[in-house]
Amino acid sequence: MTALRQRKSSKGKDPGPRIQNLKPECIAEPTERFATGGFILCLITGSIVGVSLGLLCCIYVATLHENDLWFSNIKEVEREISFRTECGLYYSYYKQMLKAPSIQQGLYELIHDNTTESKRTINILQRMNIYQEVFLSILYKILPIQAYLEPVYFYIYTVFSLQTVYVIALFITSWLLSDSWLAGALTGVWYILNRVDTTRVEFTISLRENWSIPFFALQVAAITCYLRPHLKPIHQRVVLWLVFVSTFSFCLTWQFNQFVLLVQALIIFTLDCLDFFTSEQVVSLYLIQVLSLLLVWLLQFCNSMILGSLVLSFIVSALFIKHFQTRLKTGGFVTRVGKLALHTLLVLTLTFIINYSAKQILQLKSDEHIFKFIKAKFGFRATRDFDASLYLCEEAFGLLPLVTYERLAGTVLLYPYLCTLSVLFILLLLVALSNLSANGSRQISREREEWTFRMRPDVAYNLLHTVFFGLLAFSTMRMKYLWTGHMCAFAAFGVCGKEVWTLSLRVLHCNTKTTMRLIRYSVPIIILAFLYYKFWPRLMEEISELREFYDPDTVELMEWIRLKTPKRAVFAGSMQLLAGIKLCTGRVLTNHPHYEDQALRERTRQVYQIYAHQSAEEVHKVLISVGADYIVLEDSICYERRHSRGCRLRDLLDLANGHIMDGSGENDPDLVPASHPRFCEAVKTGVPPYSKLFTRVFKNKTFHVYKLKKSKKKNKADSAGP
Repeated sequence: MTALRQRKSSKGKDPGPRIQNLKPECIAEPTERFATGGFILCLITGSIVGVSLGLLCCIYVATLHENDLWFSNIKEVEREISFRTECGLYYSYYKQMLKAPSIQQGLYELIHDNTTESKRTINILQRMNIYQEVFLSILYKILPIQAYLEPVYFYIYTVFSLQTVYVIALFITSWLLSDSWLAGALTGVWYILNRVDTTRVEFTISLRENWSIPFFALQVAAITCYLRPHLKPIHQRVVLWLVFVSTFSFCLTWQFNQFVLLVQALIIFTLDCLDFFTSEQVVSLYLIQVLSLLLVWLLQFCNSMILGSLVLSFIVSALFIKHFQTRLKTGGFVTRVGKLALHTLLVLTLTFIINYSAKQILQLKSDEHIFKFIKAKFGFRATRDFDASLYLCEEAFGLLPLVTYERLAGTVLLYPYLCTLSVLFILLLLVALSNLSANGSRQISREREEWTFRMRPDVAYNLLHTVFFGLLAFSTMRMKYLWTGHMCAFAAFGVCGKEVWTLSLRVLHCNTKTTMRLIRYSVPIIILAFLYYKFWPRLMEEISELREFYDPDTVELMEWIRLKTPKRAVFAGSMQLLAGIKLCTGRVLTNHPHYEDQALRERTRQVYQIYAHQSAEEVHKVLISVGADYIVLEDSICYERRHSRGCRLRDLLDLANGHIMDGSGENDPDLVPASHPRFCEAVKTGVPPYSKLFTRVFKNKTFHVYKLKKSKKKNKADSAGP
């Protein structure tokens, strides 16, 4: 990018375009031979530093995981319990594949699974993004490592090693933007120091985002390289293949890929409208997104959620309208703004028409809970919907808390980030106005060109990337992991790149090559020295803290289920606990935490009536209908205090059922008192009718397990039913 560039020219002599040097800078280049040697030395040094920081991050999170749980010394059941909530569900399929007598049999059992949801046979490969577990299990079986590496370590070390890929991808992005590997070094250090806000891999190993976000960062690095000016055609093709592979890997490993790609497609659309990209670049990036999604759609046995995604509808609409509006970028400023407004309106209208039609044709309701949540979150519709309320009441789906900004400021990351963001965003607006004001022939007089604003397309993309995903993180805290990693790279680019310093030095009238080089290399070194001095002792103290996994009640429950219940017994309870029961015991579940299925969400709401005001007969009827043999009641849910009134699980159930909530406080006027006591409390009394339908078979300080009594007469009637 060249900002406020003044060109020196003599009469009748055109100096010609200035070709930008794409080699990363290290030192001055007095001769061609020295320049080549300096480039190679810079490349080798930067590569070593990038890989070293990636490995350091991998070792760091692995050490934290070991020290927090004493993972190497605890029992197998305790290791499995440490895979909390949906992490346990995903890991159970890796374990299931390893236990299968053959790879073919393991795949067959996944495609025809009848243990994840009772009374149903579902295709796990279609429903969930677990190809990574399948691939790892196959790899573990064929590699000669079984003798000295346990399956669980092969799994967690693979996930931790993806952090190496993540850091290297961020390193490359900042290096490409700034032409200095010092920016990459600063990026890696900032990523590690802000671990609380950049990743949670050390305690949520199996979460899909820990598999997919490193590939997303790799895709951003590849797009940054692809958008570099003066890239040769052969290099463009190679980089586009890398963009495709990383986009496909990202889509294959996370069910929420479509929403992330939608944000990225909006970025591409915006930069296309503002004339930062060529038509070839726009179409190439759009087609890569479409091909990646369609390939995942095929691998997931034609998962309708992908075909009904907003991003596919948007890209089809954008390409279709773009094809027919051939003179979109011609005319004066007012004409072009009017054309762009019409273009945007047409694309959005066609997007919603295509998406609505696709969902009606496919009868798609898998993702409707997400849109209910979005509408309620932004105040478009008040809701008592149970599924939407589950998300609204979780802190992870609330606004980004202020303490996050305090932590980011404490590592000196927030300040250069905001400075870079502010300066470049203003420049982006000026460049956009300049592009829209230019006529179709792009002829600009020499006098006007002296003060023409310029911005490289790769810089423009990364600027809007951090803006869009920053807004997403601000609105939903859980999405911050898509933003904070790139935030490190963008802030480092601002510190080490020429763009911000050029503008600052020109304002101070001291913009010389020597001053520029001195600042670009001294400032990041000073920041790195300060970070080392301030945070190295804290890191050493953190990794020296030793803790141990301790959850005796859950261990006792899992051991009892494994030893005292039939292998085909069906368990009902909370989604989080049931995922652990499947992993530790292999028993059949009524419901589970993978929530992207409308029928499963309805079943979960029914099963959760065990924590609502319902009669014993009604709860028993519901549980029998889903095939449950046992229910597990948790005191932490029945007497929950973690959430405030109105967000406790029992409150959400009461509201959905039209009942007044427990405790002092206001209630909506249309709510009525419940006619039955709360089931999870009343069943513990052991009085009729509870004792006639439920028998307590296990109890400790946390859990109560009840076995359902099933009359023979009723069973015969059920078997004779339709």
